[in-house]
Amino acid sequence: MSRYGAKELAAAFRTVRKNTHQIADEIPEDQYDFVSASGVRTVRAYLCHIALAPTLYEDMHRVQRITTAKGYDFFGILGRVGAEEAKPRTKSQIVELLMTEGERFATWLGSLSPEFLEETYTDPTGANPKSRLESLMSVKEHEMHHRAQLMLIERQLGITPHLTRQMLERRAAMAKSAG
Repeated sequence: MSRYGAKELAAAFRTVRKNTHQIADEIPEDQYDFVSASGVRTVRAYLCHIALAPTLYEDMHRVQRITTAKGYDFFGILGRVGAEEAKPRTKSQIVELLMTEGERFATWLGSLSPEFLEETYTDPTGANPKSRLESLMSVKEHEMHHRAQLMLIERQLGITPHLTRQMLERRAAMAKSAG
């Protein structure tokens, strides 16, 4: 039986972050303040949010190692992360932040023991136990959610997302070899 553990979690996170990094590279810096609809983040804000969102999970599971979310200061950590996200940054600084923060977080993920990943914590009511592994997997899911938004923004900017281009190239190669 194969086991999904720290090594696989870190590798999956690195793959997700690599794809986000590519999108950050492909969107021109003069489009980083583009807003696709009223009330939606700018490209710049999405990318900074993605780069720094793992901080919440690291605080919960590494720094505080909570056993319950009851009493956890979500507003405090979200305020600190939000202030960091709001700092002015150039495209190159954002791309660097995505890479350095992503690798720092992935390295930590890769170091986690099976016992740590199996530990559980409860929601603010003291119920609904969740494993640390399940919680840490949601970091990747959160990034993929925002990356999908960025891929739609790329389309609005006239950019075909790299994952779409790769899929079209695979289809063309398959059609050529079949034909």
